Amino acid sequence: MAGRKKFGEILVDAGVLTERVLQQALEVQKQSGKHLGQILEEKGIITERDVAVVLARQFGLKTVRDIAAHPFSMDLLQLVDGDTCLKKLIFPLKIDGRRLYLAMVNPLDIETIDELAFTTGLSVTACVTTREEIVAAVNRHYLGKDPRMEKGWWTILVVDDQEMVRAAIRAALEREGYQVLEATNGAEGLKEALNQLPHLVLTDTIMPRLTGDEMFRNLQANARTRKIPVIGLSSKSAPEEEARVLNLGYFDFIAKPINAVRLKARVRRALRLVYGDTPPPKL
Repeated sequence: MAGRKKFGEILVDAGVLTERVLQQALEVQKQSGKHLGQILEEKGIITERDVAVVLARQFGLKTVRDIAAHPFSMDLLQLVDGDTCLKKLIFPLKIDGRRLYLAMVNPLDIETIDELAFTTGLSVTACVTTREEIVAAVNRHYLGKDPRMEKGWWTILVVDDQEMVRAAIRAALEREGYQVLEATNGAEGLKEALNQLPHLVLTDTIMPRLTGDEMFRNLQANARTRKIPVIGLSSKSAPEEEARVLNLGYFDFIAKPINAVRLKARVRRALRLVYGDTPPPKL
């Protein structure tokens, strides 16, 4: 059965890993007992979001994110205890009829799916997510810890039509403790900004439907979003493009491909200059 192919084999087949890198990671896994995706992410070989996207595409599954931000009933949460969620890296999402939708880091974990189907009497459908998503959701919904109350908590909206670009930016920023929202084009980004009022927006300047420049002008024209700093991203790295973006009024400019060190430094600088050293409430 194709669904039973091993996690590492899928990544090799998809061209994400070489066989040599996989074998090295498996050796580390034997010694550490960590999940393979976590090992690859810690080594900087791939982000966990990359892994989730690859697995979802391979098996036609949905990816889920921002789990901690959504409400869940106690009846649903009681189907799986918090310790099991952390151990198995799973989280119950919803029940639809006799079907349980389950967020999983490794949707190839058939043993866990079968066990949960047996104990609940429900059919289980896997949705792919990351370890960070599971941990945040467990902290919020099982342990009552709201990460938004922690020092250094900021909300950043990333708007880009390229999924892998968003995933790389998200992974870099989440490692710094930021809450990251995503949008795939300017129209979606504008709606998300108006609804969520993030502290900072990172946007590609050229996208379908509504470009980053058009979204930026709309944000500037709205009193509720006018003060949100916006950093422009562009695959055009020439000084002329940087000058054009800055002259439009963007707070800053970052050329693609995105360098994680530069990205984090520019984000910290923007937040510090606009808000000071203490995270404010949402705008």
